[in-house]
Formats: sequence, C-alpha cells, structure tokens
Amino acid sequence: MNQADHTYQSAINDKNNNDFNWSCFKSQQAAEFAIKALLYGLGHTPFGHSLIRLLNEVQNTGIDPSSILSCARILDRHYVPARYPNSYSTGSPFEYYDEAAADEALKCAKTIIDFVKTQKGNI
Repeated sequence: MNQADHTYQSAINDKNNNDFNWSCFKSQQAAEFAIKALLYGLGHTPFGHSLIRLLNEVQNTGIDPSSILSCARILDRHYVPARYPNSYSTGSPFEYYDEAAADEALKCAKTIIDFVKTQKGNI
C-alpha cells in the first residue's frame, strides 16, 4: 500500500510538471498497487495489470467493488497508450494527454486507493 501512496504522489508531481501522460500512467499504477495490496492482504497472489480483472478477483472474495469499476475502466485505458509511441498513428503519447485527462486519472486513482483503505476490516 505504501507503494500505491508513493506512486500516487509521483503522479501528482508529474501533473504539476505538465507531464500529463506520465501522470495518467502512474495513476493507473497507483490504483493497481492498491488493489494488489488488498488482494495480497486477503491471501491471494494477484497477476496482471488490468484493474477490471483484478477487481473481478476482489469480487470473488466477497467484497463488492462496483462503486469503483468506472474508475478502473478509465485508468485501464492509460496503461499502454500513455507510454508507447506506436499506440497512435502519428505523434508521441505526450501530445495526446492534457491536464483534464490527468485530473480525471488522479481523481480515479484516489477513489480506488480510498476504497482499498476502507477494506482493512476485511483483511
């Protein structure tokens, strides 16, 4: 969970430095680390990077993640295109990201991190 918090702060720093694509990617990573922390705490060994898939695993433990699924979908969209130039027909990833995208990604990452922190009673 510490890595989730640290990565979230790094995503904020990237946004403040106008590195919007990296802010979006790190927001996805922060949420992924948080969900994986929850799954590890529940005795599972999570695999993969898809937040939706990881939340399906959370749901299988009896925890209802429905309130954060829309955020997971938003963040999953930033896993590859925010980093790889061949994700777009022309240009570089940073050209496709702006402050609004970073704000949305940060908000979703915080929503997921906060959700995970409320689940401590289930671990």
